[in-house]
Amino acid sequence: MQVRIKTQRLHPDAKLPRYAHSGVSGDLAADLYSVEEVELPPGKVVAIPTGVALAIPDGFGAIVHDRSGVALQGLATLAGVIDTGYRGEIKVVMTNLGETAFTIRKGDRIAQLRIVHRIEAAFTEESELPSTERQASGFGSTGS
Repeated sequence: MQVRIKTQRLHPDAKLPRYAHSGVSGDLAADLYSVEEVELPPGKVVAIPTGVALAIPDGFGAIVHDRSGVALQGLATLAGVIDTGYRGEIKVVMTNLGETAFTIRKGDRIAQLRIVHRIEAAFTEESELPSTERQASGFGSTGS
């Protein structure tokens, strides 16, 4: 399935999101690129501009995820939900979890954009929830 997403270039050097590998065995998410050089000291949180805006069709949304190569260097994305009605510039909120400063260069692939179907749930309050084998076992419930 292919969804057409109208994209506006807000910066002359902006690169449109793109899949490195496409087709039925292709990438799950498209790469997002920085349009600025940004110095990211340890512990700092910044919003990195991509220079693009999207018109995500009704019934869809997007989620911004880490790129594994960038995450391996200690950089993580935060706050990555893009709603259907948002038409502003896509900015990637990143933090540096490492111990040394990291420089993001103009044109670097900084995150991945995954297009998702929008499903609206109806939340109902119940006095009890149905039992499961797992119940409330959470963090570390399957071993280390």
